[in-house]
Amino acid sequence: MTSLPDLAINAQALTKVYGGSQSDQAPKLALDAVDLQVPRGSLFGLLGPNGAGKSTLINIMADLVNKTSGSLSIWDYDIDKRPRQSRASIGVVPQELTFDPYFSPRQVLELQAGMYGVPPKERRTMELLETVGLFDKADAYARSLSGGMKRRLMVAKAMVHTPPILILDEPTAGVDVELRRMLWDHVLELNELGVTIVLTTHYLEEAEELCDRIAIINRGNIVACEDKPQLLNRIDSKKIVISLKQVPEKLPQQLLDFSPELTDAKTSSSGLAQLAFSYRRSESPISAILAAVAAAGLEIRDISTEESDLEDIFLQLTSSKST
Repeated sequence: MTSLPDLAINAQALTKVYGGSQSDQAPKLALDAVDLQVPRGSLFGLLGPNGAGKSTLINIMADLVNKTSGSLSIWDYDIDKRPRQSRASIGVVPQELTFDPYFSPRQVLELQAGMYGVPPKERRTMELLETVGLFDKADAYARSLSGGMKRRLMVAKAMVHTPPILILDEPTAGVDVELRRMLWDHVLELNELGVTIVLTTHYLEEAEELCDRIAIINRGNIVACEDKPQLLNRIDSKKIVISLKQVPEKLPQQLLDFSPELTDAKTSSSGLAQLAFSYRRSESPISAILAAVAAAGLEIRDISTEESDLEDIFLQLTSSKST
């Protein structure tokens, strides 16, 4: 029995330059010696601003764009040495809807399976439609499906050849909240079945909720590639908001040392006076702040904290590279 690879995708010094001597425009470096490893079975987020190189990277994986240099293996198949096997190991769900609106979902999947050379007896058309919740729509016109159903049909279309890797390129763009949740439920089910998922999205809260490992690309460079908890711990800053029964006219010095922001009860959303402290966990433990509040004789009514989220990390990493 052939052992499964540890890495679903392995890019080493992957570089892509557009244009050059045969173009009127100056060469454009889209990928700059990218190293990227996607563990088998992971739900992997690939994030970056527009023009960062995400689409170029995905198109190279899908054999739609030729790399300039470096190496790329899909499911342990080098895309140069074993292109047929590498292409068969990946399914891509693009942003655009790419099927004939006058075909039924059954016909869409049958046609796609035929293009991949899947024998009729080995096709899983109805199984896939059931997996994405379209079993009862098998013979309806694709144009009659809702937006969320069309997105799910695109997922099924990418899975007709049973690839171990599924790439979702902005799959929920323009989809409402309810349909987005339904789509992610199906994606999570696929991941639980062992399919490696690579997700690109501009909805950072989606990536933070779903992904177990995240890479951030900016200007053709991977600026971070870590497990989600490790990535979220990159920012040391934190904020604690303390709601008080009343605030003295003049704050004592031991509180001023922590540079609090005072919000009057009249303007506070909670209807209570609030002191907000922004601090670095490595420098000012929360116990020191609470001790200073207690020493000042202030009566605490409520305490809340605000952690850094993926958006904070994303903005920090991408803005620092663009300056």
